[in-house]
Amino acid sequence: MVHGRFQPFHNGHLEYLRAARVRCENLVVGITNPDPATVREDPASEHRHLPESNPFTYFERLLMVREVLQDEGVPPQRAIIIPFPVNLPDRWRYYLPPGVVHYVRVFSSWEQSKVDSLRQSGYQVEVLHPGIEKATEASEVRRRMAVGEDWQSLVPPGVVRVIEHLRESAHTA
Repeated sequence: MVHGRFQPFHNGHLEYLRAARVRCENLVVGITNPDPATVREDPASEHRHLPESNPFTYFERLLMVREVLQDEGVPPQRAIIIPFPVNLPDRWRYYLPPGVVHYVRVFSSWEQSKVDSLRQSGYQVEVLHPGIEKATEASEVRRRMAVGEDWQSLVPPGVVRVIEHLRESAHTA
């Protein structure tokens, strides 16, 4: 299982997904913060709870992930996308398949706190690419989108298609 906010799904997320995909037969992709009403401030992250850091709905992010999986040639029967309320550990058992392995990349205290919480809750965690530096930030993608700079090169083609379709739909609504 991989998980993230995917606000939006970017090339770093794609590397993460690919690294996990080669380690499992069936991939679970958990979209965190699926419900804005349950998002909580966390001392390990200054911005993840802010509305401006979460412009895309759960459904929009699901469309992004679905397009990426399709472009990657992942058969639909080998991947499932689920909501994952990462900040509500007491509810995880209602969302997660039994025995799921969590693949996590650790860039900061936020990701490390996630690893610690998952392990304390009895889940198996494999840290991918220990010590890797984060190459792409969703905040940079959002900044570029807001000011009209090139953001498309920072996200997979499927995400470009989804976001452009969402923008077109918003203009015709």
